[in-house]
Amino acid sequence: QVQLVESGGGLVQPGGSLRLSCAASGLTFTTYLMRWYRQAPGKEREWVASISSGGIATNYKDSVRGRFTISRDNAKTTMYLQMNTLKPEDTAVYYCNVLRVGLGVEYWGQGTQVTVSS
Repeated sequence: QVQLVESGGGLVQPGGSLRLSCAASGLTFTTYLMRWYRQAPGKEREWVASISSGGIATNYKDSVRGRFTISRDNAKTTMYLQMNTLKPEDTAVYYCNVLRVGLGVEYWGQGTQVTVSS
């Protein structure tokens, strides 16, 4: 059974930092593209960042590029999102997603709340 467990969310002041983690189990971790999504209240879920199966290629939503860094540790089957210089508009539930490219198989975590407020 595939499980994705996010952690690291919380309340932070504008300009602060958080590091999200997504621990995966029940799948061959190195064969999956991994992504972070977020959903703010009253808005649709949106893609934030992606990292290739080998961890070499990364992509970011324009509004987070330069502030967020996605990474993965294949030995620990864990993905991370380092978020710096956080803004109130970054407030959302952040979700971990894994995709087996070519097969269309994907899984979602349960989400972790990030609130940026003074």
